Amino acid sequence: MSPYALTRTLPEDATGAALRSDVLAGLTGSPKTLPPKWFYDARGSELFDEITTLPEYYPTRAEREILVARAAEIAAATGARTLIELGSGSSDKTRHLLAEFPELTHYVPVDVSESALRGAARTLLAEHPALAVHALVADFTRALELPPTPGPRLVAFLGGTIGNLLPEERAAFLTAVRGLLSPGDSFLLGTDLVKDEATLVAAYDDAAGVTAAFDKNVLAVVNRELGADFDLGAFEHVAVWNAGREWIEMRLRSTVAQTVKIPALDLAVTFAAGEELRTEVSAKFRREGVQAELAASGLELTGWWADAAGRFALSSSSVPTP
Repeated sequence: MSPYALTRTLPEDATGAALRSDVLAGLTGSPKTLPPKWFYDARGSELFDEITTLPEYYPTRAEREILVARAAEIAAATGARTLIELGSGSSDKTRHLLAEFPELTHYVPVDVSESALRGAARTLLAEHPALAVHALVADFTRALELPPTPGPRLVAFLGGTIGNLLPEERAAFLTAVRGLLSPGDSFLLGTDLVKDEATLVAAYDDAAGVTAAFDKNVLAVVNRELGADFDLGAFEHVAVWNAGREWIEMRLRSTVAQTVKIPALDLAVTFAAGEELRTEVSAKFRREGVQAELAASGLELTGWWADAAGRFALSSSSVPTP
């Protein structure tokens, strides 16, 4: 394998087609929803980077704390020669792992953004010139074809992103991950943990209003890509803790009765005053719940690392030995 390769498994218009499908299904459903992946155009990514530096938003700092303190321990536990990262983005957190994995020779970042993959590869190869990087432009929620790489392999899904999947989506995702693993391979999963409501709500509704701008950015994306006429000023950001389901819901509440036109879909969407559009679910977890969900997909929990304050956890799991 050359030091860098890139494989595209998404059709060129896959993103546009997915957006049209998601907006049509989400805005004609009840309640109305939009998937959180559409926050992340260039502006949305900038806003999220800003969110991760806010005093209220603890998950990024907590996960980084674990990676810095425990990367060598995770490396020893998994013995990985190949790291496969799902939803890799800028691969920023990956650096903490690469520095402590002495046997690692191959890195396979998987993301829908080709530009993010190319930028991350340039940075990582400058720091680790002997590392073979094979980037995949792919949607990790769909079936993946991974390049041949040496084992043991470590599949990583960091950032607590699994919390954005609904329970049935999580089950399907974890089952798909199980299908990627051979005996001796491991799965490294980042999960935000259940904690007090005030801390959770503040993390998704910061005093500076950055998360509110991030939430509304999904409307800006629909406006730009589908010709819609959402008035961002006619919606307000809401973050709610659902104690029964143990997840945060981010919503956009219509402040007036209004009709939004989306020409690309030949669709007109009516909102009552006070009606809410759900834009994100962010589930929080307990160790026993993570263990049970992994077991249901055919994976056995083998390691658990939390930050000092018990806010966030990384877990390792593998295919059980017969």
